Amino acid sequence: MFGANLRKLAEDYVSISDLSRQLGINRTQFNRYLAGESFPRPDVLARICHFFGVDARVLLEPVSQISGGPDPINNSFLRDFLGTGVRNVPEADFPSGFYRFARHSFLEREKFVTGVVHIQRQGENTFLRGFEHAKSLRLQGLPTGPRAREYRGIVSRQENGVTMVVTRRNALTGSFNYLTRVASFQNNFWVGYVTRTAPESSAGIRVTRLTYEHLGHELAVVLPAAREAGFADRDSLAPYHRQLLQPDAPFV
Repeated sequence: MFGANLRKLAEDYVSISDLSRQLGINRTQFNRYLAGESFPRPDVLARICHFFGVDARVLLEPVSQISGGPDPINNSFLRDFLGTGVRNVPEADFPSGFYRFARHSFLEREKFVTGVVHIQRQGENTFLRGFEHAKSLRLQGLPTGPRAREYRGIVSRQENGVTMVVTRRNALTGSFNYLTRVASFQNNFWVGYVTRTAPESSAGIRVTRLTYEHLGHELAVVLPAAREAGFADRDSLAPYHRQLLQPDAPFV
């Protein structure tokens, strides 16, 4: 039963090699689990259950009977409204890989924030993952460890672009992002806006322009962008990001 359940859970992933890497499990050992030839240790089982959002009943009961309930988006009530956009975002419209982003800081009016996020596809779904800069969390009096800094989101297609609903762990804070492609030499830039889930405050802003630049998959390109991530002034922004962000024009 465990092997059958694991095969069912793995169906939405591009490859078993990639899935085993994400789980931190040796590929050969993972194949034994899939074939029903071996059972995981308790700590490995806990890791698998946490990753797929199931519990230890996965050892004994069909996974269809122990799922977390109906999909809150792709269900009969919302399928023709939200579900059609969430599934199958065209690769050509918003490619997988790493992106460099830039936006005005929500907290420091004269500063900008840059960073790197990763877009990946799992079956019909397109997901976002990134890590907030530690200084930003420190300014908010929040923990700064990797677990606290991580955020994830889901990408949905729109008529003229894509939207992303992004949140930190346990839905602590979140944001709504909208992007549309703009003309560029390599056709790899998007511009839009991001709005955060926070009460109105005279000390900060809740919505600002946002730029995304597709970097691809090559670490030689991605790592320098990741090292430069964090707070920046307008003169240190990449030229086309600065042009698209229009620092002197109010957001309307």
